[in-house]
Amino acid sequence: MRPMRSLCLALAAAGLLASAAAAAQSTMRIGLQDDPDVLDPARARTFVGRIVFASLCDKLVDISPDLKFVPQLAETWKTSDDGLALTFTLRSGAFYHDGTPIDAASVKANLDRAITLPDSNRKSELASVASVEAPDARTVVLHLKQPDASLLSQLSDRAGMMLSPATFDQDPGRNPVCSGPYKFKERVQNDRIVLEKFDKYWDKDNYHFDQVVFTPMPDTTVRLNNLRSGGLDIIERVAPSDVKTVKEDSNLRLAPVTGLGYQAISVNIANGARADNPLAKDKRVRQALDLAIDRDVINQVVGEGMYQPAYQPFPPASFAYDKSVERTGRDPKKAQELLKQAGYDRVKFELTFGNNTTMQQVFELVQAMGAEAGFDISLRPMEFAALQSALPRGDFVVGQTGWSGRVDPSGNIYQYITCKGSLNDGKYCDAEMDKLMNEARSVADEGKRRALYAQAMQKMQEDDPRIYLFYLPWIFGTQAKVQGFVPYPDGLIRLKGVTVAKQ
Repeated sequence: MRPMRSLCLALAAAGLLASAAAAAQSTMRIGLQDDPDVLDPARARTFVGRIVFASLCDKLVDISPDLKFVPQLAETWKTSDDGLALTFTLRSGAFYHDGTPIDAASVKANLDRAITLPDSNRKSELASVASVEAPDARTVVLHLKQPDASLLSQLSDRAGMMLSPATFDQDPGRNPVCSGPYKFKERVQNDRIVLEKFDKYWDKDNYHFDQVVFTPMPDTTVRLNNLRSGGLDIIERVAPSDVKTVKEDSNLRLAPVTGLGYQAISVNIANGARADNPLAKDKRVRQALDLAIDRDVINQVVGEGMYQPAYQPFPPASFAYDKSVERTGRDPKKAQELLKQAGYDRVKFELTFGNNTTMQQVFELVQAMGAEAGFDISLRPMEFAALQSALPRGDFVVGQTGWSGRVDPSGNIYQYITCKGSLNDGKYCDAEMDKLMNEARSVADEGKRRALYAQAMQKMQEDDPRIYLFYLPWIFGTQAKVQGFVPYPDGLIRLKGVTVAKQ
């Protein structure tokens, strides 16, 4: 009997292992550069959070790889002739993860919440919305204070993401009950976020994994090694120095795409006690710091030629891009002259940033270049989620503010530079700038908008509350067996149609 019992146990164990292998094949494992902040679209700030939301929370509309707006929860949309109403027709048969139908009343509740929630980071994105109406179950009408050419772009991102209204008071930042192809299962801070397939999703047949696991790995080498060893299926933001390694590995694939966003630093102008600093008090000190930084060196040393220098929030592909504000190299001599004009021989300050390998290298270069121009810069790296808490409460003098970019140019600047901007952590505030930003949103003609943004860029060059460093490429690495993955210019990972081939 014992040999038979041992054989049965062995077969059972083999069966369990086979089941585990099968289960593993139905799990998509994604390596993130940072740990996301809250998983509440109205309150979230991070790019990596948006990657998770792409699987967790559907939006009214989405974008295509060529940056066209496409249906998601809304099947159609139309702007009134006077530009003061935007009407959506919702698809039928869509559900929240608690099983309740997605109808017009629930969409209205989400938009109202994004506009009125005290700590919402979507307020400035929806500032043009006067009211939201739900005349029937499938129709949502946004009534506007003035025309807003950027609004559809905002609704193709976090401002248009839908949570179950029944769970608004159940801490959705920790336990989101959303509307996407995968529902929230668990989160262990700085370790993993686990989603599982939602069986009532309206497009479930195009999503092929039972589970998606997101793992934050700030070290680019560790992230790549996990991909190479088979521990991950997709990683985002492959370091430029690792591109050659990925290309030469037959088990891996490189999937790069030109992005819409940038890396920048913001000066604390008026946000609490730490705004009592020379950079906040005199724009000449900010101009000097700007002149001290050689973006071309950052591009070559850290970016391996892939970090195109940036002097403005608009990427070259944008109609708002203004070539006149570009320059090359740096001017430490002029920077020192500006410091002397402002009454300083040297200026000491702290630079706060997220503690990943790439930005550590970037800011070590900024530190060295600043020293040659009269700045004594101390570096303050911190966990990325902690950074997202420190910035809005004013716990910084100069802070990293990367932005993944939006289709419409307003999305790359408005919330960062207007007086009431939701992400204006430095609290720069200028009435002329606000006027330009609001006018640029309210006209549809690209030529007129371009002229308004050009005026804004000239003022930005003068005031220098934000110093742009480089444009963001999105460089993904995948296992060769991952099929159907398409990189998007917004940097998000969309799993529709993605599969893992059996090997």
